[in-house]
Amino acid sequence: MYPSRFRYEAPTTVAEAIALLQAGKGEAKVLAGGQSLVPMLKLRFAAPEMLIDINNISALHYHHFDDAGALHIGALCRHEDIEKSALIATRQPTIAAAAPLVADPIVRTRGTFVGSICHADPQGDWAACMVALDGHIVAQGPRGTRTIKVRDFVTGPFQNVLDPDEIAIEAVVPAPTGVAFGGYLKLERRVGDFATAAVAVAVEIAGGTVRRAGIALTGVGSTTVHAAEAGDSLVGGALTEAAIQRAAELAASVAKPRTDHRGSATYKRHIINTFTTRVLRGIAESQEKAA
Repeated sequence: MYPSRFRYEAPTTVAEAIALLQAGKGEAKVLAGGQSLVPMLKLRFAAPEMLIDINNISALHYHHFDDAGALHIGALCRHEDIEKSALIATRQPTIAAAAPLVADPIVRTRGTFVGSICHADPQGDWAACMVALDGHIVAQGPRGTRTIKVRDFVTGPFQNVLDPDEIAIEAVVPAPTGVAFGGYLKLERRVGDFATAAVAVAVEIAGGTVRRAGIALTGVGSTTVHAAEAGDSLVGGALTEAAIQRAAELAASVAKPRTDHRGSATYKRHIINTFTTRVLRGIAESQEKAA
C-alpha cells in the first residue's frame, strides 16, 4: 500500500519547522528517522496533509554532557550515535546498556532517540530509560520552550503531550548526585523484536549510600510503567540483598501485563522481578569493585 498524498517540506531551522507546523493546523507530522512514521504512512494508519522533514536542521544532531554533568541529546541523534558513543559508554550506563538492544542495526542507523520517545510505543526502550533517569524533553513552539518530564510526556499508547505546533528539540538527563550505575535488560522473542518485558534501572551512589534510584518497565502496561516506590525503597541505604529483593518485588507489583502470545501475565511479572534483581545485583557487584 502507498501513503496518501501529502505536501513535503524540508526546513533548515527549528523556527521554520515551527512555522510550518503552525501552517499545518494539526495536520502536519514531523519526520526525523522515520522508522516508525514511514511504516504508518504506508499502511495509512497516519495520513498527514504535510510532512515536515527536519533532517536538514543540522543544529539538532548532537549529544554531549554540559559542564554540570547533564546529558543533552538532540532530536536528530540516531540510535547508532548513542550505541557508538564513548562518552555515553563511560558516563551513562543505563542508556549505554539499552543502546544495542534497540530494534536492529538497520533501524539504529536512522531511527532517533527523541523520535522514539515521541512515538510513545509502550514497548519502546528509550522512554523507560529516561523515566528511570528522571529525564525530560525540551519542546519548542511559537510560545517558546518548555520542559516536560518523560514520565508525564507520554499520555497513552502512541500519544504524547506535544501541542500540534510544537517540536521536541532535545532530551535531557540530569547530572547524577553520586556515581552513576545502571542497566537495561530486555526479553525479546528474537533479536530486534519489541520487548516482551524489560527493565531500566538507574542508581546513584555516594559513600556507599543510594542517593537516587529509578526503575521503569517496558512492555507490561499501556505506557511505560514508572516503578516509583521500587526506586524510592532503595534511597538512603546500602544496596543490600534484602533491599534488592524488596525493590524487585515492588517493581513486579506495579507491572500491568496482559496475557498474550508472548506469555502469561504471571510470567511477565516474574520476568520483571528477575530482571530487576539481576540488574541491581550487578550494580552492587560493580560498586564493590569500584570501592
